Amino acid sequence: MDRKDKKVLIVDDQYGIRVLLQEVLDKEGYTIFQAPNGVTALEIVKQHQPDLVLLDMKIPGMDGLEILRHIRTIEPDTKVIMMTAYGELDLIKEATVLGAITHFTKPFDIDELRQAVNAQLVS
Repeated sequence: MDRKDKKVLIVDDQYGIRVLLQEVLDKEGYTIFQAPNGVTALEIVKQHQPDLVLLDMKIPGMDGLEILRHIRTIEPDTKVIMMTAYGELDLIKEATVLGAITHFTKPFDIDELRQAVNAQLVS
């Protein structure tokens, strides 16, 4: 399957992180969507059914766990990788219970994150 057929949604309120991840994953050949908040993220999930969501834990308004819960009701099989600040272990546990595959602590190693995305999407 062509990587362009694989869709990745980046959900982060920090513009710089979204742009960085978009550039890196764009080079990998994926179709990328960006959302600065939960409302936009859930609209994209409904309309485009991304294969993978990179989801920041701390987003103003609707936090990462709340977004993850909504994603599970819309698209139960969507793969989700959480992005967290250090020290959010309780939240990470809850995200794992909700089906998050793994998490990266900011500042993350962009190459490790790229490899994790490829591991999930390239069969």
